Amino acid sequence: MKFFYVYILHNKQKNFIYVGYSKNLKQRIKQHNSGKSKSTKAYKPLKLIFYEAYPTKSDAKRREKYLKSNKGKTTLMTMLRSYFK
Repeated sequence: MKFFYVYILHNKQKNFIYVGYSKNLKQRIKQHNSGKSKSTKAYKPLKLIFYEAYPTKSDAKRREKYLKSNKGKTTLMTMLRSYFK
């Protein structure tokens, strides 16, 4: 079964968090860290700090959209509270 992944990348020195989704998580993280993604190019290196797997693209996109919202950011900070201490 193929999955779609919602992932969170972080650069502690630059205080940067990125939320995205992909069908191939390993490849996508490599793209981010090699500078091939415009949105994260200035913030590399990025560390994968969280991911979730979904069976459909629409579920993954819905979760990504939620985590990028104000309420989702609050949820994210609550979920990863220990990491951000």
